[in-house]
Amino acid sequence: MKSYNIDRTDAAAGGMFILFGLFFGVQALGLELGTAFRMGPGFFPLVLAVVLILFGALIVFNAVKAAPGAEAPGAIAWRGLMFILPAPIFFGLTVRGLGFIPSIFLTTLIAGLASLKMRPLHAVGLAVAVTIFSTLVFSYALGLPFRRIGPWLSF
Repeated sequence: MKSYNIDRTDAAAGGMFILFGLFFGVQALGLELGTAFRMGPGFFPLVLAVVLILFGALIVFNAVKAAPGAEAPGAIAWRGLMFILPAPIFFGLTVRGLGFIPSIFLTTLIAGLASLKMRPLHAVGLAVAVTIFSTLVFSYALGLPFRRIGPWLSF
């Protein structure tokens, strides 16, 4: 009888993917699905949920297969959690008030500070580059209708 070692971190990650996929799949079933040619509002979320479940199953399968040389999980990266998680929330809360350009600049600056290797001057440079690129792509190339500078900064 063959015994299997399981990499617990990968198995837990795969399990989380599967649980999130199941949760969002059940939520998508509450919406009209439609067909592949006339998609309803629940079709795309359901497809994404199925893909998430498949990725989770693949990760769990690899956790069983690659277990002999598995490493123990490291410490939780609190600095990353404190900067990366609030960044998109900050963007969502300020994009209408500050406008796209200041919001994307500050969001990139906040997310850039998550790394210990990122120096403040480099974070500002990255924020400027991402802001210019995002403005060119979303405002000029795609022509999305949003305010570049919001009412909070307009006098």
